[in-house]
Amino acid sequence: MLREAEKKKLVEELKKLGIQKNDTLLVHSSMKALGEVCGGADTVLDALMETVKDGLLVLPTHTWASIRGEHLLFDPEMEPSCVGILTELFRKREGVYRSLHPTHSMAAWGREAKEYVDADLNWSDTPCAREGCWGELYRRKAKILLLGCGLNRNTYMHAVEEWNAISGRLCEEREPMQVRMPDGSVRERKMCRHFKPNGISISESYVKMEPLLLERGIARKGRIKQAECLLCDAVQEADFVTECLKRQPDLFSEALD
Repeated sequence: MLREAEKKKLVEELKKLGIQKNDTLLVHSSMKALGEVCGGADTVLDALMETVKDGLLVLPTHTWASIRGEHLLFDPEMEPSCVGILTELFRKREGVYRSLHPTHSMAAWGREAKEYVDADLNWSDTPCAREGCWGELYRRKAKILLLGCGLNRNTYMHAVEEWNAISGRLCEEREPMQVRMPDGSVRERKMCRHFKPNGISISESYVKMEPLLLERGIARKGRIKQAECLLCDAVQEADFVTECLKRQPDLFSEALD
């Protein structure tokens, strides 16, 4: 009973933030930021799935931290996500599909979930290809929920920079990776990574966009439990950031100075 009441409250807060039942929703998350939740991460996932019950729920299940060095075989059934407990639990749920991208896979549940993850079968050699799952978020007019985290954790911004061919964002080297296919076979796939000079990520500069996104109504702030949240319109965000990058391609480069 307590867990059900907790889920109901979370659903109410998610709807109040502006999420509708038929939305395509990408969630970046920090479970810790929410504070104590009865039933833990599973309750949060239950609430997210209930909120978009007629839509599509997407969580990143990235593996860029583990697929490196001598370990370059991505097995979507076995390889854990490196971007939080919600993503790791979500990928294991019944009815959830995971894409076959070796470093930036996505997991999806709901309307056309299988079709969504199959977008990564274009076999692009970049982390966030326009023809893959990240581009599908734009095509499907998704909303992006930053649940207890900021724009510096919004991989979609990396995608927008990639689509605009901003120099210095991707490594020139293509690493020879492998993907375990559903039939058990292994497919070779050469991939490049995000460029991080001295281990510094360009994403630390993305936070400067928050006041501009809020001012233009592209994003809205809210709170879920104890977590501060930001809900963004994927199409408007990409279009606005693209306009900014056309005027100033090095807009986010100060993180590398």
